[in-house]
Amino acid sequence: MQQPLVAVSTDVRQFENYTWHAAPQQYLEAAIAGAGVFPVLVPSFGDRLDFDRLLLSVDGIMVTGSKSNVHPSLYGGEASEANGPYDPARDATTLPLIRKAIEHGVPLLAICRGIQELNVALGGTLATEIQEREGSLDHRAPVSDSQDERFAIRQNVSIKPGSCLAGVFGAGDIMVNSVHRQGIGRLGSRLQVEAVAADGTVEAVSVKDSRGFAVGVQWHPEYWVNSDSASAKIFRAFGDAVRLHAAAKAGVRTAAE
Repeated sequence: MQQPLVAVSTDVRQFENYTWHAAPQQYLEAAIAGAGVFPVLVPSFGDRLDFDRLLLSVDGIMVTGSKSNVHPSLYGGEASEANGPYDPARDATTLPLIRKAIEHGVPLLAICRGIQELNVALGGTLATEIQEREGSLDHRAPVSDSQDERFAIRQNVSIKPGSCLAGVFGAGDIMVNSVHRQGIGRLGSRLQVEAVAADGTVEAVSVKDSRGFAVGVQWHPEYWVNSDSASAKIFRAFGDAVRLHAAAKAGVRTAAE
């Protein structure tokens, strides 16, 4: 089978006197090497894009992490300079795209900011500066000039027995590189918790009524996909779901012919 196409979210950034729509290379490398798919960047133009048409053309959606946060106005919060930066053009693109992907049954993998977008898209809220909560761990990256140190695998998460991810990792604990300062507050009504940190912070979710793979993780499996078993497993599971979806579409087309 040819590499199936996976649509990848983009950030809107300003540099070199241009407006760029871009995604970090680690996610694209992980899509190719870990999931075996062809990543295609989706520009963040919101409702100017025909999401239904896009979802007929691709076989998966990957929503990446980012330095920016979902704008609080989208879940009843208040924006502040400390909570930023924000990327409203990305919000206007990813939230409807996530909802459409679930509606179409297109496999979805949402990472870091992506899991937060997934929760907001389905009616949930976000908690900010979670390291300040009583009893909370500090989930932020350590201060370092080394990305390997910042994204080091150092945190334990517990996979819920019987969950979607239990089928990927097995039930029990895995070690991850969770690097974030906000997280899920109130869980979206269509989501179920897949994994939690030792302090109870939600680290993974899935869509309960999804017709296919629809998972969000708060950690960063893209960073160590070539050397860490757990990181590789999540991308392999996503890639398998994408190929299954592509094969089903091909079968429908063949039957129609």
